[in-house]
Amino acid sequence: MQNVIAIDLGSNSLGVVKFDCQKKEAINSCSFVVRTASSLVDKGIIDNDAIKRIIDALNEAENKLDFSNCQIEAVTTEAMRVATNSKEALIKIKDATNIDFRIISPEQEAKLTLDAVKSRLQIMGINKDFVALDIGGGSTEVSFYIDGKVITKSFKIGIVTIVSEVKDKDKLEEIILQKTKPISEFVKQFNTEKLEFIATAGTPTTVAALKHGLNYETYDGKIINGTKLTIDELDYYLEKLLNMTKEQRQIAVGVGREDLIIAGILIFKAIYGILNKKKAIIIDDSLREGVALKACEGGF
Repeated sequence: MQNVIAIDLGSNSLGVVKFDCQKKEAINSCSFVVRTASSLVDKGIIDNDAIKRIIDALNEAENKLDFSNCQIEAVTTEAMRVATNSKEALIKIKDATNIDFRIISPEQEAKLTLDAVKSRLQIMGINKDFVALDIGGGSTEVSFYIDGKVITKSFKIGIVTIVSEVKDKDKLEEIILQKTKPISEFVKQFNTEKLEFIATAGTPTTVAALKHGLNYETYDGKIINGTKLTIDELDYYLEKLLNMTKEQRQIAVGVGREDLIIAGILIFKAIYGILNKKKAIIIDDSLREGVALKACEGGF
């Protein structure tokens, strides 16, 4: 199969890429805020409103990208891993769209994301060992790539679940610092000094987009790849976002993400501190590109 449609249904967003297997590059892509995990903390389920948002997003993606004559590989992650009704929710989605999602483990998620990141770094001519950060809606993955070996771990802190859990926003930073302590314990076994710090997924790429003067509508992954973000710039763009009106923030980061980006930046900032890094390289390629590469190689 020459072209693949790879779909990543996360706890906050749904990402779709149309991928050319021969050229090993994306033809087109799109993403949608679906807030899969919006009822997860309170009810432990994927509610019907979220299921409808997912179905609507998949239909819109098919209209935009044209799924015909393409192999479709669809994966879903933390929200569906922990929801008590994930099986029923995925059946409803398949009945409406004919797309069959597979729930992947945190280890599979991290490896596929890492494959996409490694591929992009190779294209960019960056061949150093690195530590990669993937902040999701329901979990955060930290992966070390050292001397060709991969060591990865998933942590149950994500931007959707933390915002759902923490009602007092003034305590958000304090609670995030507490909840990232397991990440600090994991990282202690590595010497991070000579490792490149790589970050992917929504929060890092959104802040990188702001640095380039892009917003949610004008976002361009090709511009984002290779962007360097310092910890001081995180503080700058956090302050800038906090000073925006809700409407201005929606234009900047997308409707449905305006209350999540703050938590994401605070988690991102905490990881800088844990790794003792002042700069990160931002990569747009993430899980969906990793799924596409896997599909091009023959699938799961």
